[in-house]
Amino acid sequence: MILIALNIALSLLLALIRLLKGPNTGDRILALDTMVVNAIALIILLGMRLGTQIYFESAMIFAMLGFVSTVAVARFVLRGDIIE
Repeated sequence: MILIALNIALSLLLALIRLLKGPNTGDRILALDTMVVNAIALIILLGMRLGTQIYFESAMIFAMLGFVSTVAVARFVLRGDIIE
């Protein structure tokens, strides 16, 4: 399990580099979404390791917030506003 967590942490680091160096805004949005997915995976691994269900519920909330924020940022970049 520690090897999986290290792979996810490496993926987080690479996504952070893409977030900082991204050539355009679309790459930065995609890197941020990738970081959210990797953070969810780490939360679920922690929940499996500790054997409690509260981490799975927090991962679900984090996933919903990540999806909504990705859609909001993408709409802002494409249209210039979030709410029509």
